[in-house]
Amino acid sequence: MAAATTTPNVLLVMEEERRADVYPAHVLEDIGRMARWHAPALTRDGLLRDPGVLEEVHVLLTGWGAPVLDAALLSRAPRLNAVMVAAGSVRHLTRPEFWARGIPIVSAAAANAVPVAEFSLAQILLGLKQVHRLAREVTVSRRFPHDPRVSGGYGSRVGLLGLGEIGRLVARHLQPLGVEVLACDPVIDPAAAGELGVRLAGLDELFASCDVVSVHAPLLPETEGLVGERLVALLPEGATLINTARGAVLNEPEVIGVLRDRPDLTAVLDVTWPEPPAPDSPLFTLPNVLLTPHLAGAMGRERARLGELVRDELGRLVRGEPLRHAVVPARASTRA
Repeated sequence: MAAATTTPNVLLVMEEERRADVYPAHVLEDIGRMARWHAPALTRDGLLRDPGVLEEVHVLLTGWGAPVLDAALLSRAPRLNAVMVAAGSVRHLTRPEFWARGIPIVSAAAANAVPVAEFSLAQILLGLKQVHRLAREVTVSRRFPHDPRVSGGYGSRVGLLGLGEIGRLVARHLQPLGVEVLACDPVIDPAAAGELGVRLAGLDELFASCDVVSVHAPLLPETEGLVGERLVALLPEGATLINTARGAVLNEPEVIGVLRDRPDLTAVLDVTWPEPPAPDSPLFTLPNVLLTPHLAGAMGRERARLGELVRDELGRLVRGEPLRHAVVPARASTRA
């Protein structure tokens, strides 16, 4: 890792719309006490108009609307020794020439995982209580069913498709709730899954035996369209499918077909492909689909967690301590 400068020059480059949420005043003040603001905050377009501002920058701070770390940018930033991204994936920002420079890059994925896991947990618990299905039935029948068939939480089975940052956090949230947690993830060690109280299972068992399946897989060539007709049709009666990962992990036309045939199922989709869906998409009209506008991730005041993570990492860099959230190059392409 490149050596830190005692008082580094820092520059913030990101979109204006969410800047104040991600880097609120208290975070900017804290950063100003440990580093030197080299110039006022810029947008990506502003940086393109004035690339020379990078020449004396040691640490680039960014978030949504980050500049691409390509050869052109790096040629303008000879003193750059760290990039800190107050957002999740850095896959779309980094180019081979960036990794070749050996510059550490921090991701705030761990901070963004917190609200996604909380949202997922809420929807899992609602799914176990059959809230969405029963609400539909009550609205149509205008009466309350007697002793409705509800699996409830205790002793039920929840499936997690993916045990990355978010999936692991969801598993930890579920640990004290008395549910059995299954997960399908080809790269996690069974012992590590066991520490989370999770039993690894194949895709078929996950979908065929779980009352709720929550999708947390990254979008990779091997996961694109992974969840389609065959798997969704395996879901038990009254099951709930939740997707807070990437819309394209689901084969939406196939999933829509099953949902049409299985009104007992519920799909909670916080992400779609495309996003938003086309105006004539059946996702808007199917009664057993709950669409939310990609709000599981950090929203409003929750976004300050991302800037605070970056601030804390900058402090470690200044003090010469190891970074806790630096992205390992080999793993960058597999993060959502």
